[in-house]
Amino acid sequence: MVLIDGKKVAAEIKSEIAAEVAEMTARGERAPHLAAILVGHDGGSETYVAHKVKACGECGFKSTLIRFEDDVTEAELLQTIDSLNADDSVDGFIVQLPLPKHISEQKIIEAIDYRKDVDGFHPINVGRMSIGLPCFKSATPAGIIELLDRYHISTRGADCVVLGRSNIVGKPVATLLMQKACPGDATVTVCHSATRNLKEKCAAADIIIAALGVPGFVTADMVKEGAAIIDVGTTRVPADNKNGWRLRGDVDFDNVAPKCSFITPVPGGVGPMTIVSLMKNTLLAAKHSIYQ
Repeated sequence: MVLIDGKKVAAEIKSEIAAEVAEMTARGERAPHLAAILVGHDGGSETYVAHKVKACGECGFKSTLIRFEDDVTEAELLQTIDSLNADDSVDGFIVQLPLPKHISEQKIIEAIDYRKDVDGFHPINVGRMSIGLPCFKSATPAGIIELLDRYHISTRGADCVVLGRSNIVGKPVATLLMQKACPGDATVTVCHSATRNLKEKCAAADIIIAALGVPGFVTADMVKEGAAIIDVGTTRVPADNKNGWRLRGDVDFDNVAPKCSFITPVPGGVGPMTIVSLMKNTLLAAKHSIYQ
């Protein structure tokens, strides 16, 4: 069994990005600039945004954090998005999800200029990805594909099960795995709460990507010998430590890992790759590599 070290791969990619940024600034070009909007004080969102700001520093980017309280109005948020869309010094920006219930996440996503949508959530980027055109790919799915590539996990002709159909992970990673590409060319089954014979489908899979948000959902009897497992789950569960919680994935790691050819840990697997994929998209935005 090979433990997929997302933290190590992410560090390698950040070094590659930093080297390219150093070349850009040496030529007199400005460093890429990523802005992030954070609403409220959700613990998970605070942590994710802090990691993104730290990654910007490691890559040589400029970063700007814009904070709002939970009671910010949708109109105020949309006004800030308009200003970032119009600011030529900002190459890309994100709005950290989830948002308070009185704000329409879809309206916010669609208000972002797709040419600055480095999260890859705008319908234009999602649509272009679905037909194989250049675009900003959703960060977590792009990170998963990068891990498969760097660990030489063969996807061509592989039977792949994606657990979960979210717009952020499940649907886009299924799309990327189906593309005529490498990694890609997989036969993909997307399973969800209405799927019949889910256990049997998983047990026949060469690759399982678990993105349900249900701790320990994937058990050993759902996994065949030699399968590769990518665990996207990051649920906080109670723990006897100073935080009072720990992160647990969607896979029952201790019992599943011995059966696998490859498996990602939680934490330290997909999470760091999500952040570094955002850095890659920001670099592409700064270079106008996708959209002129």
